[in-house]
Order: sequence, then C-alpha cells, then structure tokens
Amino acid sequence: MNILLVFAHPGADSLNAALRDRAIEALRRAGHSVDLCDLYAEGFDPVLTAGERAAYFDEAANRARTAGYVERLFSAEGLVFVFPTWTLGPPAILKGFFDRVMVPGVSFRQDERGRLHPNLRHIRSLAAIVTYGRDRPILRWFGDPPRKMFTRYMPWFLARRARVRYLALYNLHKPAPARIERFMRRIDREMAGFGS
Repeated sequence: MNILLVFAHPGADSLNAALRDRAIEALRRAGHSVDLCDLYAEGFDPVLTAGERAAYFDEAANRARTAGYVERLFSAEGLVFVFPTWTLGPPAILKGFFDRVMVPGVSFRQDERGRLHPNLRHIRSLAAIVTYGRDRPILRWFGDPPRKMFTRYMPWFLARRARVRYLALYNLHKPAPARIERFMRRIDREMAGFGS
C-alpha cells in the first residue's frame, strides 16, 4: 500500500520525530511504501490568503495551487498523521495543510445543487499518532478536538468503511519512559496491521 505520512513538528530530535521514525520503520517492515511529507522541513506555507479564500470553490485553481501535495494525496492509499497537540489542536502548519490542500476538488467536490461529496474514496486506511501534554480526562472535558477531527471529520472524505486508528499518548507533562516505550510498541503493532 502507498502511504502518505504527514509529519508536523519542527524538532528533528523531538519525541514526535521518534514516533514518526518508528511508524515509518513498522510500515516498511509490513511491506508498505511510505512518502514522508514533513511540513516544516518542506517549508509548507499554511496561510490561506484572501485570494485563495475568495476562489475557494474554484476546483481547478485549488488543485493547481498546491499541485505537488494534491498529487501525493491522490497517489496514497493510506494516510498517517504524526503531530503534537498544541493549544487543544494540531500545530498551525497542519491546520493550514487542511485549509489549503483539503479543499473543493481535492478532498471533496460540490455538485450543481451545492451538495458535497467525498473525493478521497481511494484512501482505505487512516491513522493519527498524537501526543498531548495533559491527561485524557482533562482533554475529554475540553472535547479533545484532535480526536474528533480524525475519528469523525476525516473519515467522511475517505473510502466507505475506511479503517481509522487514533493512537494518543497523553500526559507528557509527566514523562514516563516506560509509558512511552509501551506506546512505541503499540505503534509497531498498529502499523504492522495498517491497511487490513
């Protein structure tokens, strides 16, 4: 399976980078090809301009504007996102990826009656590997926006019955090496079965 792995953390020596590397290794061991899209390293511009917003429903312009990313997205059969949670959401660069790449003509299309239709039906598997500073009960009280984004919002765009995995590592303000190692092993297991 062709996997597009979208990584959003500026630190090359961060825990998130280690989680990314672990996921890539496990996916490759399972026989998948992995296209690493490191948004910071690639200098992705997350800013949706006034002109882009004004032409938001111009599907041809949308696809041309971020053509390289669109091509990578359409070449993928599976998506994996690796990112930290900052201020109850993904880093701004990842939010910008959704704002600028997951647009009409790419992630969905609009018919003549204004109805929206999923446009990423070729993607059969989705995983999010997410870190949090706070503990899960607190995040649950806040609604855990990243979890909802990846388990409720994103699947609508994908193949019917796409497999969705949400791997969350909470409470990193109180680091525990044993808990992090258990999470790494969970990544190994989940990525080994990715696509099935």
